This record gives sequence, C-alpha cells and structure tokens, in this order.
Amino acid sequence: MPPAPTGPEASTPSGDASVEAIWRIESARIVASMARLTGDLGLAEDLAQEAFVKALEEWPAKGVPENPGAWLTTVARNRGLDRIRRDRVLREKYSELALELSRAEPESEPETIATSDEIGDDVLTLIFTACHPAISPDSQVALTLKAVGGLTTGEIARAFLVPPPTVAQRIVRAKRTLSEGGIRFEPPEPDELDLRLAAVLGVVYLIFNEGYVATKGNSWMRPDLAGEALRLGRVLTGLAPTEPEVLGLLSLMEIQASRFPARSGPDGQAVPLLEQDRSRWDQLTLRLGLQRLGQARELGGSGPYFLQASIAACHGRARHAEDTDWEEIVRLYDRMLETDETPVLRLNRAVALGMCGRPREGLAEVERLEAEGNLAGYHLVPAVRGDLLEKLGRPDEARAAFTNAAEMSGNEQERRVLERRATGGRLFST
Repeated sequence: MPPAPTGPEASTPSGDASVEAIWRIESARIVASMARLTGDLGLAEDLAQEAFVKALEEWPAKGVPENPGAWLTTVARNRGLDRIRRDRVLREKYSELALELSRAEPESEPETIATSDEIGDDVLTLIFTACHPAISPDSQVALTLKAVGGLTTGEIARAFLVPPPTVAQRIVRAKRTLSEGGIRFEPPEPDELDLRLAAVLGVVYLIFNEGYVATKGNSWMRPDLAGEALRLGRVLTGLAPTEPEVLGLLSLMEIQASRFPARSGPDGQAVPLLEQDRSRWDQLTLRLGLQRLGQARELGGSGPYFLQASIAACHGRARHAEDTDWEEIVRLYDRMLETDETPVLRLNRAVALGMCGRPREGLAEVERLEAEGNLAGYHLVPAVRGDLLEKLGRPDEARAAFTNAAEMSGNEQERRVLERRATGGRLFST
C-alpha cells in the first residue's frame, strides 16, 4: 500500500486491493513523470503519494477509472500546481515550471498523459538516478525499491531484516545526496552510461540475491523480494531491449527463480540444488530465462551477467543433477576470470573443479584464497573446503570444515544444511 505524504511510515486510508495493485504497477511511472517535471525526487514522490491517497478515497465509491495511470498522473500534476501556487518559495523556484504546466495540461482527467516513449525514458532515468554512484550501495537499494519498486519503508525493512528507521535514514541520505550534489534528474552522459548501467544492474541483482538466499534470519528465501527484483529486471528489459547485459541479468534471475518451488521442503527446510526434485521447477520461468539468454547471445552478449546466466543454464538444461556439464561450467568461470578475477568467482570455480573430478585443484585454490584473506569471515569458504576434503577422502577434516561453516552462517536454514553435511549429508550446492 502506498504511504501517505506525511512521512515514510504514515498509513493511508484502507482501500480495495485494486488500488494497491495499481500502486505497484503505476508508481514508478508517476514518480518518474513528476521527477522529470519538477527535477526533485522527494517532491515527485510526495505528489505521487498524494494522488494515491485521493484514489484510495474516491475509487472504492466511484470505481477505478478506465485509465488509472492517466488519472493518477493528472491528479499528481494538479497537486503540484496547487503547491506551487500556495508556497511562495516554491512559486519563485518553479515559476517557469508552473507556467509550463498550466499551458500544457488543464485541470481535468484526460485518458492519456504522455507517450509510451516518454514514460519509458522517465522510468529509466528514475532508475539511473536512484542508482547514482554518489549514493551508497545500501541507500541505492532502499531508494530503488521505494521510488521504482513502490515498496514502503516498512516493507523494505522487513525484507532486509533491519529496523524501519534504518531504511528511512538511508532513503533520506540518498535524497540529500541528490539534492546537495546538484544531481539532476536526467539520463547519464554517453561516456557514463556503461558505468551507471553496471551500478543499476548490480543493485537489482543484489536485491534478487537477498531474496534467493537471505543473509540472516529463519527464512531460507524471500520470494517476494526476489519477485521485486524480477519485476525491476523486466522493466529494464522493456526499456533497454537491445542491451545484452540487461537481458543476461534477467535471464540469470529467471533461471534461478525457476528453482524456487523445489528449494524448500515441507517444513521450510533448505533443499540444495543437487538434491532438488527438478520436476518441481517452474518450467515456464525456466523457458523464459533460456529464451532471454538466447536473445542476449544473438546481441553479442559476453559480460558477467550473460556468463553467469550461461552457468545457470547448464544446471537448468540438466534433467538430473548428474547430467550437469561441469566442464563447461569451469570454462565459463575461466572466461569470467579473464576480466574480473574476484575471490567469489575463484571460490565458485573451485566448487566446479571438485564437481568435475578435480578436487585437488579446487582445494589448492581455496587454500590460496584463505591465505590471501580476502574472504575472511565468509561462511562458504569453509563449506567449499569441506566439500572438497570429502571428495578427497578426508572425512574428519571435512566434518570440521562444515561445522565451522555452520557456526559462521547467519541464516538458520543454511546453517542446518551445513550441519547436515557435517554428519554426512549430500553435496553442498544451493
């Protein structure tokens, strides 16, 4: 439900489900349209929220308009005019804008407000603005989920298991950074586009990863949060349909999301990838992900999300765990490491080495990572070590490694998987 304009945690009048559903669908477009016109993201959110409060008041009695997005955008624009007229400071600041708005739109309820191209450009600009590199990563996530995803502060806080005031502070900091930095609501310059797009994709994937495996708490997954990331990915794909990395990211998320029905047991316990009943995978979502991967390949895809999606596809195409082409997965990791030699990629490659019969090589890589110390405190390092030691016939050392990994994990369900491995459970892979 959209928050009222009086504050991030204020409630709104209760309305029917249709108003709440339309908020999810239309909020990004309305905020983006208002931000384009005012150049002020905070004001744009206020105007959009006021429009939804009006909808909550009127639609239950009068019915939902034929074009709710146009209705809401018009209300937001008219509220903006009202504010400009009654606030002297804003009137001085936005006098030219008020004249432009007065000439452009009467105070009515037209069926259409802007062309689809304009809406698309506005939403894309909103996403780039929310993920501006001047904003910290945590604040980028919070602002993206609020401004683009339409989530309330409370929903974001619940998703990441942090107090609502923490999320509110992150959003306030992000808006202050935009305002004080004189950052305008406009697309990035051509020479900044690749860097900014990488930041946008990184934020969306971070949101998805938190939904795929929660970093802490009792829940193995947070499907609602992963669903928001998928929705953002589909918005990006609709706005940038020829960007192979955008398609690659959406493909990766869809292939991984297709496993959700099989990733937990009857009591909510985690079921690792190699133990999953693959007949329970969502075949429609899997096919969509594989199709988008093909489109990215046709567009010359070669970036990290395309390659990660290609790895996920190796799992997705295997009808049984033992059919997985682990040698191809190693080759794909080698390609990724040519341009991005990160510790996590090296750790993942070590897992793949163990799975294709080369556990000694994998263990040597894990030992190098441990010596370097870049992944100190990361629970999957001892987990992978344990898996490789087990394959090498060193069960006592493997048991100790899995026990260590379980103690380090912040997720209760993942901890249980690792404890089970310590007592002789199945292969470790999520």
